[in-house]
Amino acid sequence: MTAQLTVSDGVARTPTAEGVVRAAAKIAAILQPTPLLPLEIDGVTVWCKAECLQPIGAFKIRGAWHRLTDLSAEERRRGVVGVSSGNHAQGVAWAARRLGIEATIVMPGDAPRVKLDNTRALGARVVLYDRPGGEDRDAVAARLCAQTGATLVHAFADPWIIEGQGSTGIELTAQMQILAGGAPQQIVVPCGGGGLSAGLALACPDAGIVPVEPEGWDDVGRSLAAGTILPVSADAPPTACDALQTPSTRPINFAILSERCHRALVVSPAEVRAAQRLAFAKLKLVLEPGGAAALAAVLAGDVELNLRTAVVLSGGNTDAAAFAQVLAEEA
Repeated sequence: MTAQLTVSDGVARTPTAEGVVRAAAKIAAILQPTPLLPLEIDGVTVWCKAECLQPIGAFKIRGAWHRLTDLSAEERRRGVVGVSSGNHAQGVAWAARRLGIEATIVMPGDAPRVKLDNTRALGARVVLYDRPGGEDRDAVAARLCAQTGATLVHAFADPWIIEGQGSTGIELTAQMQILAGGAPQQIVVPCGGGGLSAGLALACPDAGIVPVEPEGWDDVGRSLAAGTILPVSADAPPTACDALQTPSTRPINFAILSERCHRALVVSPAEVRAAQRLAFAKLKLVLEPGGAAALAAVLAGDVELNLRTAVVLSGGNTDAAAFAQVLAEEA
């Protein structure tokens, strides 16, 4: 299967390993590498990539920077539109403010307050849509782009975004060469639409990529099993993992994932909360539910650990009250 072409300013392209390397160089020029932290689980050291410590609290800053810095002068003048529950929103807003680009972000009205507030504080215009009511966020974004001529910066189905997220793997590999004695053998990663998972697959071709999704939102795992893209069910349950709450993956992501990922894992709300508590206790990190999903799968014993297993802690944007409630629960 071939990754879907995406057209920007008249240029069609697909995400590539070379593009990931170029994105990594661009990101290294403006951002420090996030820490790689050891964590012992069942007598084995796993390596935790703390993307929750990015300036916007999530890995999404990577794809946003790669995407916006590649816009033409005319595209920059017309502005950008993003769709996000909050982390991609902040990444696009951060990059747009630094580059002097007008950004509009379509966000669900029930997004965590901290994500809405932070996106607005970064200077983006926020347009709310009714997620519980079934309003189509992509239709809202398409309408805004048609009205203004702005460029859509998709949260995961975009070659630049995939390449930018893949820069996580370039950093991770360099760090593990030093700290773990070699490149990662497998990378366990939270998965919504599959942008980060696909980027890591391009960046780390010799590593097994293990996507992890929340219960009821396991469209990637079901799609991999079926060999074709399947959406989440119409009665998908509410989930605290808002960052992973995507209706379905897209062909550009699935083309990569279907070649590199043999399966995806599913974690329960209780397992996610346990991972949040452990990360706070052992690593002194604040993780949002979606950002803790990969660690949750490891702690649940769903991943066969080897000497060079890496776990991506993808985000830490959680409301204080919600996090306090998680910490207050009995382990």
